[in-house]
Amino acid sequence: MSLTESPSSLTESLVNQSIAIGQRQLPSRYFLAPLAGYTHLAFRRALRELGGLGLATTDLVHSTQLVSEHRHSMELVVSHPEDQPLSVQIFGSQVDQLVAAAHWLEDRGYRGIDINMGCPMAKVNGQGGGARLLCDASQACRLVENVVAAVSLPVTVKMRLGWDRDSISAPYLAQRFESAGIQAITIHGRTRQQGFQGEVDLDGIAATAAAVQKIPIIGNGDVRSAEDALRMREVTGCAAVAIGRGAMLDPWIFRKLADLTAGRIPREPTRDEQVDFLVRHFTLMTEQHQDRSCFLFRKFAAWYGARLGIPEDLEQRLRLFQDFAEFEGIVAEIRERHGERKSSIATALVKVPNGPVERW
Repeated sequence: MSLTESPSSLTESLVNQSIAIGQRQLPSRYFLAPLAGYTHLAFRRALRELGGLGLATTDLVHSTQLVSEHRHSMELVVSHPEDQPLSVQIFGSQVDQLVAAAHWLEDRGYRGIDINMGCPMAKVNGQGGGARLLCDASQACRLVENVVAAVSLPVTVKMRLGWDRDSISAPYLAQRFESAGIQAITIHGRTRQQGFQGEVDLDGIAATAAAVQKIPIIGNGDVRSAEDALRMREVTGCAAVAIGRGAMLDPWIFRKLADLTAGRIPREPTRDEQVDFLVRHFTLMTEQHQDRSCFLFRKFAAWYGARLGIPEDLEQRLRLFQDFAEFEGIVAEIRERHGERKSSIATALVKVPNGPVERW
């Protein structure tokens, strides 16, 4: 499917934009998947201003640290009236901890809870959380049942296909979770053993979608363009798509998908729009983190350098700047030298851990 073909050639299911998760009506079927350290409040708000984003989810938050209001956890769940619709993703292995976290979120007005069963990191799996729950169906189902019963908010799950290729558990668990009252499931089309390597298994996502009766299955993984998102829905039958690294590569991906579903040819960002997004992202970050933003923003330098064609000397300065005045000076030079380094698309993918997974 080409983005330049007539939007009228898209099937009706692909152009039906809104979707419900429980009683929660969302304006778009294209969501922002959480990426630890990147999809923070400032980035979410900047993306929403471009249009087309249906739902965003916070970085995963440890259930116990959330209830104890640990400083880092509080930073992860901070939101804004413009940061809606939003779900908070929690993780842990103990039922009472997750129930307490769910109560904490409901009591403070959050509107959606997502339980993480997909993180492959050893520090999460070693505590029995994340993808480790895929190895114990009884515990996973008990955890889900108790969290769903504890709150009136819609509860969703994000998980992988299974622990490894010999234990693909997603279709079975999806059936059990639906019976327990889960309102939607995001399925990353890799196993825990794969980590972030290899290709996403679209057949595995399709099998999970076929296993449930009514709840939406949200596909996730390797979606780096609007074309990829439409193809995932078309091939797997998933009801929606969650986009993580693809939104880093192209923040306008949600706007392009909105254009397509509205019958328009997708708009590419202008040169000024691209630089303005960089500035807006940093400006919103300063609202939350003040001077500390100069340090926190550095991790985005390589991505912006490639995405905007920023010359390497300016990218290096963006990686090291110390204060607001220096940032403004770098931006002024970027506006003059934008595109000097030839790059048709960002090549600086968000870094993910390399295997073997036993070392994560």
